[in-house]
Amino acid sequence: MTAAYATLLYEVGDDRVATITLNRPERMNAWNNRMCAEFARLWAEIKLDARVHAVVLRGAGERAFSTGVDVKEEFFQPANVWNHSDGGEDLGPKQNECWKPVVCAVHGLAAGGAFYWINESDIVICSEDAQFFDPHTTFGLVPSNEPIGLARMVHPREALRIALMGNDERVGAQTALRIGLVSEVTTRAELWSRAHEIAALIAAKPSVATQGAVRAVWESLDEGRQAALDHGILYNRIGNPIGEAQVDRWKLPKAKWRLR
Repeated sequence: MTAAYATLLYEVGDDRVATITLNRPERMNAWNNRMCAEFARLWAEIKLDARVHAVVLRGAGERAFSTGVDVKEEFFQPANVWNHSDGGEDLGPKQNECWKPVVCAVHGLAAGGAFYWINESDIVICSEDAQFFDPHTTFGLVPSNEPIGLARMVHPREALRIALMGNDERVGAQTALRIGLVSEVTTRAELWSRAHEIAALIAAKPSVATQGAVRAVWESLDEGRQAALDHGILYNRIGNPIGEAQVDRWKLPKAKWRLR
């Protein structure tokens, strides 16, 4: 199944994996008003589509996953400053309350506003050519939402280093792996297939279990430890009302596990 979008490519496979491809390679997949609107519509569609159990997010073209907001286009904001909103708030799944697991595959440049997707993905892998950076401070702009989101994924000092160094430093694939920004590094040729493989293994599991895990962990980030633990048992009861597994563990096929 495919759906028509101007800035994205979208399809759902028979393995219950939906693939989203940022499709503005001529602008290095920079996002604009239209892409934001399309993502808001797409996450709402994915959220309610029972056929989708997991998502792969990737970028078209050779040069970049995404270079953030398209600075050559005017981004609409209301005239009254009190009605302004975060320009990228529609891009990520969590802001749209979509709890389907998302595997993000990053290649090439991943700059500034690209972190709206990276920060809200559940698993991030990258190819050897990936370079992560945030150019805001170089141009005298305040980086805020990008490093705030990133500081929940990596140590705050690592997030601040990326934010403060601007264009003067790029985080390569191996450094990204070391600081926990990504969990795996592949060759460029293997990146998309490996992301799909991970997503397919997740998608083969009952979606109520995987969505519950995603929601429990992400919502716990806004709570203290004990409150998160207290709420954790509620997620378990909602997802498994009778406290039993949804599948017979003894009838499961042998896991195709691999060392990472």
